[in-house]
Amino acid sequence: MILNITEAASHQIKEMLKEEDSNDVRLRFGVKGGGCSGLSYAMGLEDEINEELDLTEESNGIPVVINRQDAAIIEGTTIDFKQNMMGGGFTIDNPNAIVSCGCGSSFKTATNAGSPDPNC
Repeated sequence: MILNITEAASHQIKEMLKEEDSNDVRLRFGVKGGGCSGLSYAMGLEDEINEELDLTEESNGIPVVINRQDAAIIEGTTIDFKQNMMGGGFTIDNPNAIVSCGCGSSFKTATNAGSPDPNC
């Protein structure tokens, strides 16, 4: 399994999926270039899958789509949802990340440095 979704995150994502008009909506998770460290996470809802470019799996009852190119970078990643006095938000724990920025939204791996944003 490429992606692990905790119970707390699963509950939150299921609530988001309920708001969609389509029954074919999945969580799309991956990476894109940018951020202070070179790579940033991309997470959203998607109802289109490209059979040649995408992998699909299910984690904790959540249908997930991942671009094949991102799979090695995020292999073993866990998505959680944390609640605190200021509200709540998703947290991402990627065992492949060797460097993360201070806010935790960008990272790089030993094999992929991405394209750091020079304005950070």
